Amino acid sequence: MGGRLSKGYVQVYTGDGKGKTTAALGLALRASGHGMHTYIGQFMKGQHYGELDALRDHPYITIEQYGDVRCIRREEVTPEHVDQAHRGLERAREAMRSGQYDIVVLDEVNVSIWFGLLTVEEVLAFIDQKPPDVELILTGRRAPQEIIDRADLVTEMREIKHYYQQGVMARKGIER
Repeated sequence: MGGRLSKGYVQVYTGDGKGKTTAALGLALRASGHGMHTYIGQFMKGQHYGELDALRDHPYITIEQYGDVRCIRREEVTPEHVDQAHRGLERAREAMRSGQYDIVVLDEVNVSIWFGLLTVEEVLAFIDQKPPDVELILTGRRAPQEIIDRADLVTEMREIKHYYQQGVMARKGIER
C-alpha cells in the first residue's frame, strides 16, 4: 500500500445540509493521490449515482452498494432491507479488517440506524473492531449521540438555504 496511516481516526459527517457523501468521496480522492486505498460501502443506496461510473475502474477506490434500487421511507422498511444492511455491514467489516484499505467509509450508515436497519450497538461494535491504522468515516443525517461521542472528529453540515425548497429535484452530476 502507498501511504499507510500510523494512526487512523473515526470521523462522522452528519447534519441536514448537503455534502456529507461528497466530503467522504473528496477525502477518498485526496487519499488516492497519496497511494492510499479506500473502501466505500453505501447503505440504503442501490440506485445509480455518478460516482459509481467515475470510480468504477479507479485503482485506489472501491465502492459497493447495499440497498434497494428505489428510495424507501421509514415506514416501508422490510426484513429484506434489514438483511441488506446487515450483509453490507459484514462486507464492510471484511474490507476494514482485510489489510487492503487505509480508509473505510460507511456512507449513510447513520440514516440506516435511524431507519432501524442497523442498531447503534452494531455500529459501535464495528467501530471497536477498527484496526489502529485504518481511518473510518461514517456519514448520514441524524448521527446518534453514542456515535458522535465515540468519534474523534464530527462535522455537521447545516442547511442554510437549498433549492430543493423551490422544487428543484436532484440533478445528474450535482446531487446524483
